[in-house]
Amino acid sequence: MESSQTASSALERLAFNNTVLKRLPVDVSAGPGSRTVPAACFSRVGSLHPLLRPRLVALSQPALSLLGLTVQAVQDDPLAPEYLSGSRALPGSEPAAHCYCGHQFGLFAGQLGDGAVMYLGEVESETQGRWEIQVKGAGVTPYSRDGDGRKVLRSSIREFLCSEAMFALGISTTRAASLVTSDLLVGRDPLNNGERIPERCSVVMRLAPSFIRFGSFEIFLGQDEFSGLQGPSAGRHDIRARLLDYVIESFYPRIQQAHSNRKERNLSFFREVMMRTAKLVAQWQCVGFCHGVLNTDNMSILGLTLDYGPFGFMDRFDPDFVCNASDKRGRYSYQAQPSVCRWNLARLAEALGSELKAADAGAVLDDFMPTYEAFYLRGMRKKLGLVRKEEAEDRDLVSGLLRVMHNTGADFTNTFRLLSRVPWPEGEEDEKATVGPVVDLILKQCASIEELKVANKPTMEDRILENSLTKITCKLKTRSETGHTRKHQLGRTQRPLMGDVKHRDFLFFMTLVSGSTEPALWFLQSLLSCCSVSLILYCFLKQKTVAYLVPRKLHAWIFPFLCNST
Repeated sequence: MESSQTASSALERLAFNNTVLKRLPVDVSAGPGSRTVPAACFSRVGSLHPLLRPRLVALSQPALSLLGLTVQAVQDDPLAPEYLSGSRALPGSEPAAHCYCGHQFGLFAGQLGDGAVMYLGEVESETQGRWEIQVKGAGVTPYSRDGDGRKVLRSSIREFLCSEAMFALGISTTRAASLVTSDLLVGRDPLNNGERIPERCSVVMRLAPSFIRFGSFEIFLGQDEFSGLQGPSAGRHDIRARLLDYVIESFYPRIQQAHSNRKERNLSFFREVMMRTAKLVAQWQCVGFCHGVLNTDNMSILGLTLDYGPFGFMDRFDPDFVCNASDKRGRYSYQAQPSVCRWNLARLAEALGSELKAADAGAVLDDFMPTYEAFYLRGMRKKLGLVRKEEAEDRDLVSGLLRVMHNTGADFTNTFRLLSRVPWPEGEEDEKATVGPVVDLILKQCASIEELKVANKPTMEDRILENSLTKITCKLKTRSETGHTRKHQLGRTQRPLMGDVKHRDFLFFMTLVSGSTEPALWFLQSLLSCCSVSLILYCFLKQKTVAYLVPRKLHAWIFPFLCNST
């Protein structure tokens, strides 16, 4: 009886092997509060911050199996909510927080670190390999700055679900093993309207071979010329070398074994990181996923989808889709993700410094976009069922489909799902009878004119937009009245008259001048001459909006027709 009472649970029997804390320098200061942490890659977390009455919300069997656990074993453990939330230390765990920096929205932000995440340790097995265990939302760390180190149920559910959904989609990602909530409340402003409400503190246990990121190498950067900030371990090239050695030896062993020359090894490593990053962002683009905060501190050194914050999946296809309400300039829009990833790789190369030859790193960066495009086209071929043969026209087919989807406001995911209903042709089966119903379904889920107007509402204030574009149209009209040709009006300059106003701003401008047809037509003339993509054009006839889908090659022909129609 006594032995059964003292028998350890499955969670308590986890075999921790906390290699990273043995290989890399660790800050052991016990001082409270946030602080700058020099000459260290991790900091010990001296005290835990237990939740009030923690309880299980969800468990992922596929993720738990990576640790050799089962849902039943966890549910049978009365201490599981405490262990899985970081409220009670697991035997063998060594709570710590990772130190890293980052370029946020293009600007170096200095020391960041795990402000709401606690490293518990690493579990390694012969069958599943090594898995680092973290708890997100477990309380303050030396890197919490002004934060409380907590996450709420709303955001924790999003991370738990999307981590496992991305894995199920075959996309490289960190994993989520459990979700715990509690009766501890914190104030949050979920609608960003200045009204804070109490929400339940919750914790996600997440897993990855490693959570080291691009920003982990930026702690060694000197003073940035724009922000004036520097990494907490600036100039410590000895620690940078240790970190690089640890990453390559632990997670890129084939590269380590293949090279005796350090520079060649490091270049091969950088190329592999480039390849994994290119493949990852191609996978995102193929499913319409937008990360939202592609800062260097959110870029995994292993090519994993990392840190699920304000992410989103596109509904109606829009290359300018932005899922982060704070990204006012669209830096991390859907279509910008590949170029941003390349930019982040360039920052990683800078952070590695003398470990790489600049010319060699530049050559690897030059290969990023072709590599990404190859991965992307391969993924889109699969979505369209083009798996038997690759043809040169496939690229145009994909871009043409996406252009039509954009112009018609088609749902990204539903369009591909509906295309899968097209049956395999048999004999001389009537194409209209087999494909027609699918086309009808696709058309039904496209946007109406009114929905397109709403979707293309400009990012600029109406008054500013109207004033700016009215000046443009007046300028164009004046030039035309003085005998200039349309080609000369636009000047073929690299900086067109439209300036930095977005495509959606032009479309919406038509609704602003609907009471005056003539300015609208002059505006159409300038727009048609400068744009190289198909547009949805609005022609205002008797104050009613008529939509035209006009291919680029027909612009010169259709414009006089629109003018005569008025």
